[in-house]
Amino acid sequence: MRGHDRRSAAACPCLAARYLRYTPVRVVELELDRPQELRAPGGLGPVVPSGRVSALVRLHGHPLGLVQADGAPGDPAGLRRALVAAAHRELTVPEQRRPEQRRPEASRPQATVSVVVATHNRPDSLRRCLDSLLRTRYPGLEVLVVDNAPATAEARELVLTRYPPQVRYLREPVAGLARAHNRGLAAAHGAVVAFTDDDTMVDPRWPVALADAFATDRSVGCVTGLILPAELETPAQAALEAHGGYAKGFAPRRWSIGEPPTGEPLFPFASGRFGSGANMAFRTSLLRRLGGFDPATGTGTPARGGDDLLAFFRVLTSGASLVYQPDAIVWHHHRRTLDAVPAQAFGYGVGFGAYLAAAVRHQPAALPALLRILPRGVGVALRGTGRRAAPSPPVAGASPAELARLQLRGLAYGPIGYLRSALQDRYGDKSGSGRARTGSRRRGRDGGRRRLPTTTTRTVRPGAAGLRR
Repeated sequence: MRGHDRRSAAACPCLAARYLRYTPVRVVELELDRPQELRAPGGLGPVVPSGRVSALVRLHGHPLGLVQADGAPGDPAGLRRALVAAAHRELTVPEQRRPEQRRPEASRPQATVSVVVATHNRPDSLRRCLDSLLRTRYPGLEVLVVDNAPATAEARELVLTRYPPQVRYLREPVAGLARAHNRGLAAAHGAVVAFTDDDTMVDPRWPVALADAFATDRSVGCVTGLILPAELETPAQAALEAHGGYAKGFAPRRWSIGEPPTGEPLFPFASGRFGSGANMAFRTSLLRRLGGFDPATGTGTPARGGDDLLAFFRVLTSGASLVYQPDAIVWHHHRRTLDAVPAQAFGYGVGFGAYLAAAVRHQPAALPALLRILPRGVGVALRGTGRRAAPSPPVAGASPAELARLQLRGLAYGPIGYLRSALQDRYGDKSGSGRARTGSRRRGRDGGRRRLPTTTTRTVRPGAAGLRR
């Protein structure tokens, strides 16, 4: 979520009225190589669900798409058959090969991966996330928990008492997701630094998929992955999945300034199409050269978001490529409450507006290009949040017109929020929540101050694919 709006379920009476009519959906995984079992998300093992089920269909481990079916109590085999039939009917399923017919995957040296998990007063969610990371058994994994402006010592006690030295505890006293991410970036040892949220579970192959994407192409500076709902138990969660735009599809994609895509009028500014901050990874050296994340963006600041979008934009305009790899799967626990839907719509608009303001601040030469495409492109970008996997009307809840108005209100406020946040970051937060100029400075492991390096980035030439200094 990129912010909040002070609206309750009463602000969306259609959503509240439909609450009792919603049928909970159980989320599972179906591997077509092993159709005799269904598995829980995040590597939690076999399950025997009944009722309405949404299944991520895989073949040889690769995700193909989502299907739904209804299962009768006491008939798990019938549910599995219905899901397999739906997969072959609704998805493009490649030819299945027997194990002896499959080509072995190319053996590559596995890069060390540092995973930064920022958390704020959610120890139960954090425990679930960390358990999923350790289930990956990735040999070069380092996990950094950044406790952001904590109100209690629960996260610290959890990490230090439950988890091995593979999980390190860091504290960032000033509120802000970008600041927390910069704290982790400064302490990371891995060649790749990945970021996920404390309300997620990662797939067992998540670190491998990220590392392989970097290993296959040295021009890749950032990799994002597939984000799927870990549960759809409430109408709010279903509506958030429908309108949130987390999932970006099941086909790999690649973007670069040198090869601009067709049909994306806001490229490279429409960074939300590239991925989301709950599932992103960078070459550590590149992200440090770019100065890390702008501390005036992100959840926990008046900007309410945009930190991930700005990082994607700056990676692309630096000349590096960005890759979307659906094999890198993260399962997200959407908020369960009814007020989450309008809050997300408003927050998305705020974060997107703040990101555009931040992009121009970092690269003023990009302003003419942005102004040329802004009127048509912003509408496309905002509408894109509600176009994925359109649900039935009872699930969607709030009307599309209301959500669009909330997004536009947020978009109008976004640059103001970013300005407020930038001034707080520069001069200090007089309210007391941020008592010093934080900038990009962070403590290293030895307790000394470590400054993330900054650099002059390349800028986009309006109407041209090339870059200039």
